[in-house]
Amino acid sequence: MGRSPANGERSPPPPPPPGRCHFWLPNKRRHCANSSLPVLRQPPPLVRLRRRPPRPLPRRPLPVSPSTTAAQFGLAPMPPLRSTDPLTRSTVLEENLEAHVGKCPLKKQATALAAQPYYSKGVNSGGGEAGRGVTSAEKRAAVYWLTEEEFRGLLGKIRSVHAAAAVAMRESYLITDACDKWMKGQVDRKVPYQEKHVAQQASIVGNMEAFGLLRRAGSDAAEGENAAVSAQAVVEFGAGRGYLTQVLVDCYGIKKVFLVERRSYKLKADRSLRQNEAVTLERLRIDIEDLNLHGIEALRGLQYLAIGKHLCGPATDMTMMCCLHEQYDLTEEKHNAKHHLQGLALATCCHHLCQWKHYANKSFLSGLGITEEEFHAMTWLSSWAVDGDHNSQDSSVEVEDTSLEVREPGKADPEAVGIERIIRSIPAGERASLGFMCKDIIDTGRLLWLRQKGLVADLVSYVPSNISPENRLLIAKCTS
Repeated sequence: MGRSPANGERSPPPPPPPGRCHFWLPNKRRHCANSSLPVLRQPPPLVRLRRRPPRPLPRRPLPVSPSTTAAQFGLAPMPPLRSTDPLTRSTVLEENLEAHVGKCPLKKQATALAAQPYYSKGVNSGGGEAGRGVTSAEKRAAVYWLTEEEFRGLLGKIRSVHAAAAVAMRESYLITDACDKWMKGQVDRKVPYQEKHVAQQASIVGNMEAFGLLRRAGSDAAEGENAAVSAQAVVEFGAGRGYLTQVLVDCYGIKKVFLVERRSYKLKADRSLRQNEAVTLERLRIDIEDLNLHGIEALRGLQYLAIGKHLCGPATDMTMMCCLHEQYDLTEEKHNAKHHLQGLALATCCHHLCQWKHYANKSFLSGLGITEEEFHAMTWLSSWAVDGDHNSQDSSVEVEDTSLEVREPGKADPEAVGIERIIRSIPAGERASLGFMCKDIIDTGRLLWLRQKGLVADLVSYVPSNISPENRLLIAKCTS
């Protein structure tokens, strides 16, 4: 019953029951179960489903600010279009944009942030020109616009600068007994646990202790806890979920913590930290570029440590300038409530995102003859250090062996031309070596900048490259 005839032709549908919709559902072989209206043989929902869908409206990018209009940009009036809200990246009809921005939740958050005493637009930008930075695509395009002779000259310059100025990075994979609780996984099961991340966090903490930023508690310490050397607070920059701070709280008894992060995350350490009644936690949702530490009321008068795990690109430079800003020295040197930096431990990464306008030690690079364009080319080349196989323990140790060596290109790809042909002809190991040289030069400038500020500083490899190829740690201690 209900099957098609043997010849494959479907039989015509039977007449609908009285008062029922006349629309026939061929897959179910029955009429629509809705009742028909007196005028229509089919209910309105089905009529709407069969109407031709409306033609999509054209789109165009929104001007820079939500307060600007087409007339201000010299554009001719246009029919209603869909525009992008610059804060939420959602699209709305342009005629409704003004009303949308007035009630946009992120707009309200931005307004509330600007009213905070610790917000100071671009205070840690490095004195560069306002505006967006150079994108990775633009860096790549600039490299590919070089002639073959210029590109070979750039590679030779990187090798010679590295041999002359780069500071040798020593290996320092240190995990202390204080972190046994985390290394053995004896933590709250609600806390996300990944062994490779715990190894990185524990080694950062271990290097801080070895460098004198943390110490084991003496016999007079309460409950046998460890403690920071005269530090009363910890500020974690680029905190993400905040688990580096969680390790410090659990293993060294830090009582006052500040987490700085511009994004919102799920599964944060905040919940477990707030359950500890002895810990005072404050999370600041702000870009490091705009953070004025002297505006944080709860931090005034405290001695603190600055930490960060994987501070991408210019975030490392901004963090250093945030903690050691000349403006603070000039305006608040004698202020009784001034906070005091005790030391810092910053794990650098993503050197391909670095920007000349934010880089802390431009004078170091300029003294080596490196221009802004060459710096951006170096940052793009630094990605070669992490785009290969890093399972080998010594995948990053070949730098010294090739730093003075200019190899002849191997057999080139016949389909590649220009710069692409040269790049493909360089062996993968040598490309990785060049990438590590670029990272060394960038981090050496940062290290020397910290030393110029009067800090005792060092650059170490804090985990093996098979745990993470981004394994560089800038660690420094204030002497006064």
